[in-house]
Amino acid sequence: MSNAFSSKMIYYLSLIGFFGIFSTTISKSPVLPLYVHALGGSDFIVGLISAFSPLAGILFSFPIGLMSDKIGRKKLLLASAIIFVVAPLLYLSVSTPMWLIPIRFFHGIATAILGPVSAAMIVRAYESTKGVKLGLYSSATLVGRALAPMLGGFIISYFASAGAALMQYTYVYIAAFVLAIPVFIFTVLIQDEAQTGGFATKDLLIDLQYFIANKKLFSTASVEMATYFAYGALETYLPLYLTNLGIPAREIGLIFSVQILSIALSQPLFGKLADVVDKRKLVLAGVITLGVAIGILGYFESVIAATLIGLVFALGLSFTSVATSSYVAEVTEKDKLGASLGALSAIMDIGQTVGPFATGIAITYLSYRAGFFVSLLLALATAGFFYAYNWRKQEALI
Repeated sequence: MSNAFSSKMIYYLSLIGFFGIFSTTISKSPVLPLYVHALGGSDFIVGLISAFSPLAGILFSFPIGLMSDKIGRKKLLLASAIIFVVAPLLYLSVSTPMWLIPIRFFHGIATAILGPVSAAMIVRAYESTKGVKLGLYSSATLVGRALAPMLGGFIISYFASAGAALMQYTYVYIAAFVLAIPVFIFTVLIQDEAQTGGFATKDLLIDLQYFIANKKLFSTASVEMATYFAYGALETYLPLYLTNLGIPAREIGLIFSVQILSIALSQPLFGKLADVVDKRKLVLAGVITLGVAIGILGYFESVIAATLIGLVFALGLSFTSVATSSYVAEVTEKDKLGASLGALSAIMDIGQTVGPFATGIAITYLSYRAGFFVSLLLALATAGFFYAYNWRKQEALI
């Protein structure tokens, strides 16, 4: 790969991440629950449909990462770009909410490809500055994720009185289609290293065994799982917790805006830090920080406290999410980089999917304090697991 293309790659990938996540997020937030209800679906159907997008990540992130090591990353990125462009148009032909299940699953495949493949391309192209580059890419996706609900909500409100049934949702998915077009354009512009190896099904088992047997990799993935377990729990139940305290929706929205903005601004800085300090320390500091933050949340009842705790949680998540990918790249074999990052992404999706479910059970039968405390316990457990397998007994943490 030429130096010119290498220097441009981070900008292309960041733009792909921004527009791709913008497009897929506007397709679900806040439009999806409203669209399902408009089509006559129940809250149960809303939850069922919402579960199918992360399911694609759980099922496909690892095999896609493996395939990227064997057949080339640009080919898979192009497949992702095509799905990003095609999927929004499929929503336009829906007449019953159940059809949204295969569409959401199909759309989820695009993000299942995008995450691990982009991370692998960044790590290979920028070995000495991978932390800061991963931070830049992650920040770009977060900006897209933050802007999408605002634009989607504006479109729904603006066209709500257009007269025709479901017209406002049609315009949202047209916007998602338009936003996906740059994903394809910038993907075409990327130049990737040629891959000459072939892909065989048996490679899946071989690389999966390698990932599980490598305790450094597996323990790092457990931290990533705990991180997004807590994030899924916070994202789902913090609004309900604050609403029960009588806090208005506009202030709840402000808390989440501060969180997303702090993550987006801090990740490049923390990524740069990860390039010069021991990444293991950042992983541990991050997961313990976010665990403590969510663990104490149920003991506070003011907007100011929730905002400050949410900010601390976001900084912990920013530490961990940048450092885990960068650290995995250091402790895995080069020919298994894509597969390892894919497995990391799949385990992350598992955490974000299970987090709201497990937390909901604890809240239902115990309390919000107990529900949030589950994330703290998991964070501390995985921090201990990570420490046990990433430091030899004679090594000091400091």
